[in-house]
Amino acid sequence: MPRPLLLTRGAHVRVAGDDARIARRAGTDAQPIVRLEGVSTREGAAALRGAQLLRRRAEAPELPEGEWWAEDLEGCLVVDGEHEVGRVRRMRGLPSCEVLEVERAGGGELLVPLVRDAVRSVDVDAGRIDVRLAFLGEAG
Repeated sequence: MPRPLLLTRGAHVRVAGDDARIARRAGTDAQPIVRLEGVSTREGAAALRGAQLLRRRAEAPELPEGEWWAEDLEGCLVVDGEHEVGRVRRMRGLPSCEVLEVERAGGGELLVPLVRDAVRSVDVDAGRIDVRLAFLGEAG
């Protein structure tokens, strides 16, 4: 599934509290390697190794249908039809797919894989995600 390419040459990013611009990009989409303008020494680059590179949301490309930004799903009400299940705490990536960590209404946690069999619909505007508990081996 294609992912939006956020770390492109010339893109403005925020890293370690400072604004920077990407001068060069190599590596893969999963493990990009970037050179930032103004960082010209090995020591400077080493100091930023592993740091998060953040882009403004307004500069991000549109996502394809059926994909969502994790921050848009956090806090959404999770239901199975009319039965309230809980709220999305966060989205997390696993080797096979992304999953929603759902804090259950009655306590506890439920992991919901973001696959068609588990998720009926996602309505970000309404803040509602309809899931199939039966697919997850749970009673509704």
